[in-house]
Amino acid sequence: MMIRLDRLDETPLATDPFNYVVVKDFLTPEGLDAARKAYPEVPGPGSHPPDGLAIDGAFQSLIDELQGSAFRSAVERKFDIDLTDRPTMYTVRGYCRSRDGKIHTDSKTKLITVLLYMNDDGWPNASGRLRLLRNGTDLEDYADEVEPAGGTLLIFKRADNSWHGHHSYEGPRRAVQLNWVTDQSVVDREQGRHGFSSRIKKLFTFGARV
Repeated sequence: MMIRLDRLDETPLATDPFNYVVVKDFLTPEGLDAARKAYPEVPGPGSHPPDGLAIDGAFQSLIDELQGSAFRSAVERKFDIDLTDRPTMYTVRGYCRSRDGKIHTDSKTKLITVLLYMNDDGWPNASGRLRLLRNGTDLEDYADEVEPAGGTLLIFKRADNSWHGHHSYEGPRRAVQLNWVTDQSVVDREQGRHGFSSRIKKLFTFGARV
């Protein structure tokens, strides 16, 4: 396996200011290297659904493990939640815009949010580090700061106070976001919305290259 469920099991659940867990080195070194090499090219900033990307090889294997029953069971144990029959959806990010990272909680249709960072081993930038916040207005009032280094996993249970965000950063910033959501209509709506946005970005990217 590429993912290290033992590391997730061994990491205590944090509860301040909401339920979350941060696991460093969640991927095996070989798995991280292979998945980064197979990381799909994304057409621009923002979140991109898999339908418009070349998902294959080791990256597809990683996604299969994240959507597999073993990982779901580990998340259920950690957060004391039943995800039976709850659908998943995922998006892929490759670049960050300066306007990204605004404070938010995620929509109520998302039950669990998983972020797996796929950047280089270190993250030298002071900005672009995700902060888990105690309120919805102040980026400096944070309980934890997550370095988006390659192989770092963040999972949190969505709540009305699950505020998070980061200081403005512009440049490459790779991450896979996977969510368990309330029902299939959420997947259809969200993947369609992100898909439309992704197609527009491709058109602009193509036009800029011509």
